[in-house]
Amino acid sequence: MRRWLALLLALCCAALAVPAAAQSPADAAYGRLASDSYGDIEAGIAALATTGDPRAGAVLRALADGRLLYRADDRALAIRDGAALADARTGAALASADGFKPVRVNNRVRRAIDAATGTLNLVAPDPATRRAAAEAVFKARDAAALPALDAAIARETDAGLRRTLQEARAAALLARPGTPEIDRLGAVDALRERGDGDAMALLRGLAADPAQSVRDAAARAIAGIETRLAIVANVQNAWYGISLGSVLLLAAIGLAITFGVMGIINMAHGEMVMLGAYTTFLVQEGFRRSAPDLFDWSLPIAIPLAFLAAGAVGVLIERLVIRHLYGRPLETLLATWGISLILQQAVRSVFGPTNREVGAPSYMSGAFDLFGLSITWGRLWIVVFAMAVFVGLNLILKATSFGLKTRAVTQNRRMAAAMGIRTPWVDAMTFGLGSGIAGIAGVALSQIDNVSPNLGQGYIIDSFLVVVFGGVGNLWGTLVAALSLGVANKFLEPYAGAVLGKILLLVFIILFIQKRPRGLFALKGRAVES
Repeated sequence: MRRWLALLLALCCAALAVPAAAQSPADAAYGRLASDSYGDIEAGIAALATTGDPRAGAVLRALADGRLLYRADDRALAIRDGAALADARTGAALASADGFKPVRVNNRVRRAIDAATGTLNLVAPDPATRRAAAEAVFKARDAAALPALDAAIARETDAGLRRTLQEARAAALLARPGTPEIDRLGAVDALRERGDGDAMALLRGLAADPAQSVRDAAARAIAGIETRLAIVANVQNAWYGISLGSVLLLAAIGLAITFGVMGIINMAHGEMVMLGAYTTFLVQEGFRRSAPDLFDWSLPIAIPLAFLAAGAVGVLIERLVIRHLYGRPLETLLATWGISLILQQAVRSVFGPTNREVGAPSYMSGAFDLFGLSITWGRLWIVVFAMAVFVGLNLILKATSFGLKTRAVTQNRRMAAAMGIRTPWVDAMTFGLGSGIAGIAGVALSQIDNVSPNLGQGYIIDSFLVVVFGGVGNLWGTLVAALSLGVANKFLEPYAGAVLGKILLLVFIILFIQKRPRGLFALKGRAVES
């Protein structure tokens, strides 16, 4: 009899244990949500966030919005969506809402929902969502997120994201009271690897740590981060300088040709840049109205059109005005200055005095990080474009008949004329080429500056400085001068300011041309040597 009673008791225990064993963590979490107790609801939220259940996010959103319902007799959960009702666990539609009432929510529960949502994001399918959640935990330094971080690190397959999660874990460990010394040292190492200002701020908070080893490790990490940040800042300034130098190169390279070949001080060169920018505006307006889906092609199409428009205006100016003033530099300067005023007013009359909107194609929008450097796609493409223009212009001057004639006129105009070269034709085409290059410079500048009638005035003085410093008519000198002045300007700005930095550069160039009047790279030739 006792044997049968023992067997019956064992069977009863097994029957009671089967549902408990079969009940998944998600089922247990859902069961705790179906309660009138705020404590049970809060515990259920925390448990649900760690289960990895695919419907956890929808359930938490419904709870936050007051759309999560429960039935007390069988602990069923439902989500209300308008008039429809669906089972919270399976998503299946429910026919009746009898017996359901809203799950209670207070401030503690809302905070638990926010924390659980962040925990769920740590294991979200989208890598960008996981990274954003890890960064949020890093900034919040929430020690309560440590279990979720450990689970996320264990299942993360992306090395970069795992490092970000480990950095967030390090911040949470340092914020948690009673963290063992060995864990604090590991957190210091993780923050040193991160190496940014946020990590340094956390490390500075360890100056009062009770452990001397932690304080020493934090001090070494801070020194290393400061050195790294200083190097990155200098490299970033160098990149900004190259970016500025490429803009100066685009603006000045056309002037270097006309100034070198013809000896003309063209004060209307900036207006050729402006015409190129307004050509870009007109092309983009046409795309916006006729083919908005092809807007990304607006800049490639604007480049040749800007070259032709500015080049045609340049040839017209040379044929109508400048050819009558050769050998009279003062009159040429005054005439081209008057032409610049006429062109500005003409554009102001046609387009108005306000800035015009020129958009950026998708491939020139946004930025990316490269070893800690922030590089915008727009600036990168302008640097590439400037180098392409420089290489193309060199090929024209070195590998074409027109280039040979241009170099001959530059070095000795009378000898070139005696050899049968039509120097007036070379003058007109060279002026048109220089103006056309200024026009395509306007296409690039439209992406980084305001398109207005005064656009060219901001670059004419800098263009002349580049040409004089590099050597009149020498393209390589123009390249070196543009990049040198751009980098020097960006390194002077943090110490002297933008205005004083330009003044210092101007003083330097004045002193430099006292020693080398022909610039860095003087042209060679009988005429230029005399």
